[in-house]
Amino acid sequence: LVFYLVMIYSDCTGYPFPTAPPVDPFAKIRVDDCGKTKGCFRYGKPGCNAETCDYFLSYRRIGADVEFELSADTDGWVAVGFSSDKKMGGDDVMACVHDDNGRVRIQHFYNVGQWAKEIQRNPARDEEGVFENNRVTCRFKRPVYVPREETIVDLHLSWYYLFAWGPAIQGSITRHDIDSPPVSERVVSIYKYEDIFMPSAAYQTFSSPFCLLLIVALTFYLLMGTP
Repeated sequence: LVFYLVMIYSDCTGYPFPTAPPVDPFAKIRVDDCGKTKGCFRYGKPGCNAETCDYFLSYRRIGADVEFELSADTDGWVAVGFSSDKKMGGDDVMACVHDDNGRVRIQHFYNVGQWAKEIQRNPARDEEGVFENNRVTCRFKRPVYVPREETIVDLHLSWYYLFAWGPAIQGSITRHDIDSPPVSERVVSIYKYEDIFMPSAAYQTFSSPFCLLLIVALTFYLLMGTP
């Protein structure tokens, strides 16, 4: 009874009660480390960074783990898949999903044909994520080596990386935003740090040799005139 009265008195007199410690804010992804202390993939506008690329991924080794950072221009989900080829199907996938409560959760999937099946065994740890400025951004670690398991690959081996992002409905992922999501040109080794840029469709139009040749031909034709 005495303790109860003390609690009431403390509450009425504004006595400071203990409060929960503040949550550490999400540390922004550093792109100046790309190609030096971590590997990066950027998809979008030339010169884009982790906050402006359509899609961004980084990886680096930390002891027995690999730390991944993902970010995409979406309010739903962003993911990376580890594949033995450049096609969807039979792939180990890690996705960061923005749910209806505003949280970003890291989930593990396995591509069965053209759809993703969630796998309860999730190798991710030290997970953190944020949804800001209409972007899903996350960071997590997973072990380099894992026991033999069909749905979880060993990252000490080299794999093609599949990059995808898209909307979510009530915290469940739906089809990716573009019909042909970008894929790494060659297999990726976690022991080699590169900074690779891939132009999005809007910036590919005049970058191919064929298009450049066509532009030169049209320019020559206009300058010379027609007979």
